[in-house]
Amino acid sequence: MSIEVGNKLKGKVTGIKKFGAFVELPEGKSGLVHISEVADNYVENVEDHLSVGDEVEVKVLTIADDGKISLSIKKAKDRPRRPQSKPSHKQAQPKGEDFEKKLTNFLKDSEDKLTSIKRQTESRRGGKGARR
Repeated sequence: MSIEVGNKLKGKVTGIKKFGAFVELPEGKSGLVHISEVADNYVENVEDHLSVGDEVEVKVLTIADDGKISLSIKKAKDRPRRPQSKPSHKQAQPKGEDFEKKLTNFLKDSEDKLTSIKRQTESRRGGKGARR
């Protein structure tokens, strides 16, 4: 299989650095798996996830004009799709109506809170006309 962007290939880890791992690909070429592409979770140390000699499946992300190949282990993994849940009563409403309802409720709550704050402030001052 030729090395093209988007292809998934088998490779062998040949070197590990702080910033990622070098992987030998078919046809004698090699590429870099950046530390951010090693695993789905945060990777502090590449050696916690990979060792020299490990066989890995990688996806080709980019091939630069100078021949450098950028690879990803996490994007090479096939992930099952999330099953779509049945829409509930709330989800059945058009999004615009739902937003309008939320906005109306927010404005009403805000006005109620402001009125309450004004009442409390006025009572502390001794009424509307009291000096500060």
